[in-house]
Amino acid sequence: MEWTPRSWEGKPCTQQPIYSDGNALRRTLDEIAALPPLVTSYEIEALKSQLAEAARGERFILWGGDCAESFADCTSAAIASKLKILLQMSLVLVHGTRKRITRIGRFAGQYAKPRSAATEVRDGIELPSFRGDNVNRPEFTVEARTPDPQLLLRGYERSALTLNFIRSLVDGGFADLHHPENWDLSFVKHAPLAAEYQSMVDSIGESLRFMETLAGGTISAMQRVDFFTSHELLVLAYESALTRQVPRREGWFNLSTHLPWIGLRTSDPNAAHMEFCRGIRNPIGVKIGPETTAEQLLSTIRSLASVTNDGCEEGRVVLITRCGAHRIGRALPPLVRAVRDAQLPVVWIVDPMHGNTETVVPTSGAWAGMSVKTRKFGHILAEVEQSFEIHRMEGTVLAGVHVELTGEDVTECTGGARGLSDDDLSRAYRSQVDPRLNYEQALELAMLIARRAAGR
Repeated sequence: MEWTPRSWEGKPCTQQPIYSDGNALRRTLDEIAALPPLVTSYEIEALKSQLAEAARGERFILWGGDCAESFADCTSAAIASKLKILLQMSLVLVHGTRKRITRIGRFAGQYAKPRSAATEVRDGIELPSFRGDNVNRPEFTVEARTPDPQLLLRGYERSALTLNFIRSLVDGGFADLHHPENWDLSFVKHAPLAAEYQSMVDSIGESLRFMETLAGGTISAMQRVDFFTSHELLVLAYESALTRQVPRREGWFNLSTHLPWIGLRTSDPNAAHMEFCRGIRNPIGVKIGPETTAEQLLSTIRSLASVTNDGCEEGRVVLITRCGAHRIGRALPPLVRAVRDAQLPVVWIVDPMHGNTETVVPTSGAWAGMSVKTRKFGHILAEVEQSFEIHRMEGTVLAGVHVELTGEDVTECTGGARGLSDDDLSRAYRSQVDPRLNYEQALELAMLIARRAAGR
C-alpha cells in the first residue's frame, strides 16, 4: 500500500481521543497544517547523523525531560531550569566519557499521554480519562474531560514558544562552555555532590583555556550546543497535520518534532502508529519492554526500515529499552543478540525509569497510609549499570540514556545522595503523571555514568 500522511487511518488505532464535533476538529487541523513547521528537515537529518555516530560509540546520547509537559509550566523559569540540568549533566558526561554529547529534550510537544483505560470512575461517575493538555483538562468535570480540538492548537503554540525560547537562549550564549556558572540552579551549591561537580567544571575550564592559548583565540564551537526535541507519538491527526514534504529533499518529514517515539501501548507492527512512522524520514524511537520477543522486535525494525530502498538506515531506528532492574538481565540479552545477528543497524538507548515504577505506602508524614507511585534511585542506577554490561558482553554499543527528570527541587523518586525516603515524598511531589528524578538525583546519575566510563 502506498504511504501517505493519512494512510494510518486504514489501520487499527488506539489511544486516540474521541471528538464530539468532527467539523471543529477538521477546522483546527486545517489551521495547524497552514502554520509554519516547528522543526526543520535539516535539523532532523543532523540528529539522525548524530544518532548513527552514537550507535558506533563515537558520541553519547543524553535524553531527558518531564514525563508530561503542561501548558501552565510553559514559563521562562521552568524551561531554563530544564535546559540547565541537561547542560550540567552533559558537562559531566563529556568529562567522564570523553565523547561528544547529543542532547535530546522531552519538551516542546510532550503534551499528550497514553492511558490504560479510556474512562475514569469517581463516586459512581464515569468520565473520559485525562490524556494530557493537548487533549482535555485534568479537572473531573464533563466540560474539562471532553476532548477539545482547540487544545491541539494551544499545544502547537506552547511547543513553538518553548522552542523559540530554547533557541534564543542557545544562540545568545546561554550554553557557552566558557561560562557554566550561568547554568547554576540556586540549590545545586547545597547538593551533596556539589564539590565533585565544581571540580569537573574547573577541570574542563582549565583544559579549554589551555587549548585556546595554543590556538591563539576563542574556540567558537564551545559557545553553543545543539538541542533536539522529542515527544511520544499519540494524537495522529495532529502529527499528520505537521507532516510535510520539503524542497530539495525526498520523502515526508514529521515537522512537529525531531524524534517522535512509539510507546509500548501503540507498538503493534500492524497498527496505525507504526504505519504512520513507516513513511516519515525522522529517526523513530520505539519503547521495548520485558515482554517484547525477538521476533516482534525484528519485525518492528524491518517495518520501520522500509522508508528507504536501501534497507535499514543508520540512525533511523532508536530502540529504548525499559525492562526494569530485576528483569533486564533475562529480557535484554536475547533481544540484543537477535538484532546483532540480523545485522540491523539500530541505536540502543536505556530508559531506566519506566520499568522501575512502584507503589509505596509511607508510614509517616502527610501521606501516611496512602499509596504513592515512585521509583528508587538504586533501581534506576542498577538498570543503567546492567545495560552497559550486557552490551559490553554482547559486543554491542549502549548509545545513551533516557530519563524523566526536572530541574525543580521535587521529591518524587527515593534514594540518591541525600537519601530521600518514602516519607519524604509528600514534601514536594508535583508530577501529574510519573515520578521524576530531581536536579540532585539527575546530576548524581550523570556522575555515576561518567565515573563508570572513566574507569573503563
